[in-house]
Amino acid sequence: MSSHRAPRRRSRRLLLGAFAGVLLVATLAVASGARMPARADAPDAGVAPATTALQSASFATVVAPRPKPKPTYELPVASGQGRRIVFDQGDQRVWLVGDDGVERTYPVSGSRFDNLHPGTYDVQSKARHATSFDYSGTMEYFVRFTTGWSAPIGFHSIPVYNNGKLEQSREELGTPLSAGCIRQWEADARALWDFAGIGTTVVVTA
Repeated sequence: MSSHRAPRRRSRRLLLGAFAGVLLVATLAVASGARMPARADAPDAGVAPATTALQSASFATVVAPRPKPKPTYELPVASGQGRRIVFDQGDQRVWLVGDDGVERTYPVSGSRFDNLHPGTYDVQSKARHATSFDYSGTMEYFVRFTTGWSAPIGFHSIPVYNNGKLEQSREELGTPLSAGCIRQWEADARALWDFAGIGTTVVVTA
């Protein structure tokens, strides 16, 4: 009877030894911080799943601010035909219109008084340097196309007081501030001076 029990005892000892070995390996692995291999169908905890990354990218695309479109300044309705200068008093803006379309457009400062009526005019004279009607300052690139109550009206650069200061800032262009003429930033005044010959059509709209 003892001869039949001996193999069973050895088998139990082997099984217990194997189990103890597996338990020891698992305990050492946990203690050392080793990671168990992940299942093929389970995402790694340290790496974002591909779908999550795509969702993040899509979200970033949706919420990212879009650049504001640049404003477009179309010619006023009924502003003439052909090569001409167009001044719109409502928008306080000038267009230089060549044979192939608009060549330049920019904000200006026209009259704060009601002394320029809508209509069609022609450039009458040009003066590279001019003096204001009250002798308070000077301006450049004066292009005259009509006469107001008592003084010529035309396009010119922002006047400079006799003390050397500009009568207004560039940021104030687009607002009526003059006594009759159309004030321009110097680069724009120079462009209109080059564009406009004597007899060039000037269209003033409301």
